[in-house]
Amino acid sequence: MSHGVSKIDYGMFIMPYHAPDKPLAQGYDEDLELIVLAEELGFTEFWIGEHHTMKYETIVMPEIFIARALGETSTIRLGPAPVCLNQHHPAHVASRLAFLDHLSKGRLNLCFGNGSVTADQELYGVDPKNGGRMAFEAIDVILNLWSSEPPYEHNGEFWQFQLKKTVDYEGLIGFIHKPYQQPHPPIALPGMSRNSFSMKFAGRRGYQAFAHCLVTGNVVADQWRTYATAAEEAGRTPDRTDFKVARSIFLADTTKEAVQRARTNSLGQNFEYIGGLFDKGLGRQIYKRDLDMPDSACHLDYLMNEQIIAGDVDEVLRRLLRLIEETGPFGTLVLMSYDWDDKSAWVHSMELFANELMPALNKAVCGVS
Repeated sequence: MSHGVSKIDYGMFIMPYHAPDKPLAQGYDEDLELIVLAEELGFTEFWIGEHHTMKYETIVMPEIFIARALGETSTIRLGPAPVCLNQHHPAHVASRLAFLDHLSKGRLNLCFGNGSVTADQELYGVDPKNGGRMAFEAIDVILNLWSSEPPYEHNGEFWQFQLKKTVDYEGLIGFIHKPYQQPHPPIALPGMSRNSFSMKFAGRRGYQAFAHCLVTGNVVADQWRTYATAAEEAGRTPDRTDFKVARSIFLADTTKEAVQRARTNSLGQNFEYIGGLFDKGLGRQIYKRDLDMPDSACHLDYLMNEQIIAGDVDEVLRRLLRLIEETGPFGTLVLMSYDWDDKSAWVHSMELFANELMPALNKAVCGVS
């Protein structure tokens, strides 16, 4: 096709988000069941967030969760989103991700970024102002460890280490394992802002762009332009099939039912909860289509017409086509999932998404079903 996307794949992302009074083990079991269902419904990838001190968002180490899910699945690709690189030693990240890639037999996807939860940052003693620079330095360290042999040495702004004196070439001690996928698993970077530096970095490096669910369509469009410009300046050809866009979508048999449920179930609750967190710090800038609009205007009614897409199949298709008119096509639509506060309704929404919406969207955008 002229826009370079022959088919839109679909994936899923969980932060995850669970009611704090739900037992942790129950939430984890439901998330595992969700991954199995996603694979059965043809989802090609599944992403899991990392948070260390939140009672709502409960997975501390996505890699452990992915290792558990590997035994329940056989085809779906799994990935942490993101690995919070400012909160981990990069050599440890390199080793554990290479290990996980082998366990998965190459089903591992990667998303790299910096953790932004204030309590997590305090716990690990990292300055929020340094998060981006720490993440980009860590990426270089990880890729260098995966592409080189000992001795290893790094003297950077945030990390300094060496592995030289104790390398034993005869005993084969002092070697960092390489990933199963060569030269490494696919890498994505998240975008959450206009003129995003992470999108510039991703474009220059040839990583995949991953637009966040919290931002509006005009910001998603800006992220692609930023990414594509950086890629072209670096002599790369930007490929829209590498563009992932996360959206919060809820489907029901009627638009009235879908809207009513999305306003009150865990989807709407999550946007209200995150808005409350924004009110305590950054403000609601991320939610805004127009930066001049007041925070008070970023209420649920506004969000239901912007970031949240609720309706029957026809209405959600209309909203997605309107989004694509603004953003241009993308290679993967990543469906956000929240707590199963009404399991049957959430499962029905997923079934409508996979069995009816995605074929209709692909027919409308790509001429295939």
